[in-house]
This record gives sequence, C-alpha cells and structure tokens, in this order.
Amino acid sequence: MKKAQIIAGGLLGLVFVVFGLNYFLKFIAIPAPPEGSPAAMFFGAIFPTGFLAFVKVLEVVGGALVAIPRTRVLGLLILTPVIVNILAFHVFITGGYGLFDPPVVIITVAAAFLIWSHRKGVAALLADRG
Repeated sequence: MKKAQIIAGGLLGLVFVVFGLNYFLKFIAIPAPPEGSPAAMFFGAIFPTGFLAFVKVLEVVGGALVAIPRTRVLGLLILTPVIVNILAFHVFITGGYGLFDPPVVIITVAAAFLIWSHRKGVAALLADRG
C-alpha cells in the first residue's frame, strides 16, 4: 500500500508540475480549441484575466506538495478543486470530449486513491474545531 501511495503521489505530482509549468515555459505544444467553440470562449475569458495563470501556479505548488509524502494531504487540498474543475470542464463545456483522455483518467484515479488512502488526514483537515 505504501509503494502504491508513493507511485500515485509521484505520478500525480509530476503531471501537475509538468502541465502547470508548461503554461509558463511552453515546452509541450497544446492545440488551441476550435474558434467559436465553448472551450475557446471559456479560455478566452480565463486567459486574459490572469485566472488561468493563478490556477497554473496552484497546480505547480499542489503538484510539488502531493509528491512529498509529508505534505501530500495539503497538496490534495489544493489540487482537489482543480481536478473537479477539470472534470467539470470536460463534462459541461466539451460535452464529454476528452473526459477519458489518459491525463484526465490518471489524475482522477490517482487523486481518488490518495484521498481514500489518506482519508484520516483529509478528515482532520475538514474537521470542525469550533
């Protein structure tokens, strides 16, 4: 179980650090969505406002934290809303297209596994202390 957590954490961290840094460094070519499509309109709204850059910084920070076992739960806390938004984008904006692409499946399965395997730590973060 411990080895699976290390592999899943490393893989999830690697995916988010690579794709997050790619936004700033442009080392992987990512095709633009078709002109006038809902995806193009969505990116047309979040790119010029700086919101996408903010999300990419969260991806890099969360990816680095989730790759380190001691900070994994904090990394999951940062990355979970990002993952939910990735899934929502594919369901609602692209109509399901790309939902089963390997990066999306890898991050969803790895994050779900890590949340489940660290459920006590996640529950402690969410506990009402008042």
